[in-house]
Amino acid sequence: MKNSLPHHHGESEDILYLQEQVKQISHFQTIADIFRQLDDTTRIRIFWLLCHCEECVINISAILEMSSPAVSHHLRSLKNGGLIVSRRVGKEVYYRASTSKQSQLLHQMIEQMMEIACPKGNEYHE
Repeated sequence: MKNSLPHHHGESEDILYLQEQVKQISHFQTIADIFRQLDDTTRIRIFWLLCHCEECVINISAILEMSSPAVSHHLRSLKNGGLIVSRRVGKEVYYRASTSKQSQLLHQMIEQMMEIACPKGNEYHE
């Protein structure tokens, strides 16, 4: 592919690759969707908590001092975004961070940005 930029500033051959990559809108949309899940302090707190433990709505509500319906709303959003998963035991539903690469990277990013250490060192909870 010929470099079709209107101005030439001595760009390297990498510009052709970059041009092709930025056209892959779906890749960037995935990233935007993930970050949209973290545009709320409460969701970040819930996500970070669930990276370290598996909990039910009632316990998450108590930890965050929030109502169960409010916590459920945030859990639904995080689950729809693929950042957390759930499992049912009888009538109880337990939530934890998913083991996806995206969840692991976001967990690491949060801890590095906030300089928060994992309770068990710097490992990702599985």
